[in-house]
Amino acid sequence: MPSKVIRHDGDSIYRELRAEILAGALPPATPLREVAISERFGVSRTPVRDALRRLKHDRLLEQGARGLQVHQATAKEAIQVYDVRILLEQEVAAQAASSRDITDVVRLEGLLARDLALVDPDDATRASTNLEFHAAVWAAAHNPVLEDLLQRLSTHLIRTPHSTLSVGDRWTEALAEHSLLVAAISDRDEAKARELARAHMETARTLRLGLLRDSMSL
Repeated sequence: MPSKVIRHDGDSIYRELRAEILAGALPPATPLREVAISERFGVSRTPVRDALRRLKHDRLLEQGARGLQVHQATAKEAIQVYDVRILLEQEVAAQAASSRDITDVVRLEGLLARDLALVDPDDATRASTNLEFHAAVWAAAHNPVLEDLLQRLSTHLIRTPHSTLSVGDRWTEALAEHSLLVAAISDRDEAKARELARAHMETARTLRLGLLRDSMSL
């Protein structure tokens, strides 16, 4: 049976490029050319232009010296993102502890078990699974406004060459913190969930500062 031919339009091109940017497959400062993308997806430049416009609106692309490129956050922007995330993550964790249902707990426990079973995952895997876990915490709060804010904030690509989860023993430490957070949410302990989430994100902010300093000294 012949394989199904995928017909791309502006929406599908937008979704695919967006996923690649967020996953790090298209790292910061990577140029995106209309002609090359048109050839890749087998379409005219019109839907490509629409997809790139949407990505720029999302602040995933910026105007570089030679055209559009993947957004490269400044050190100031990166820290601003972390400062806001600390506030929102502690609030969403507390609300998750208050509003979660059994399905939310089962999902969080399943994601945690999956991550604990990973053997020396690469940096991209650590980043993507971590984001999926946090997204499950956001969903458990059952607060669409707060969830939307955190989802939007996650698109502010604040990566240096690798994630904070690849610094020293941070991956193992982060999973231990995730385990405690899941327990607090399961126990409906709002104060503990808030405290754990704040400490978790403050550690990430400290590590990010270190990565930024290292990148600037190269």
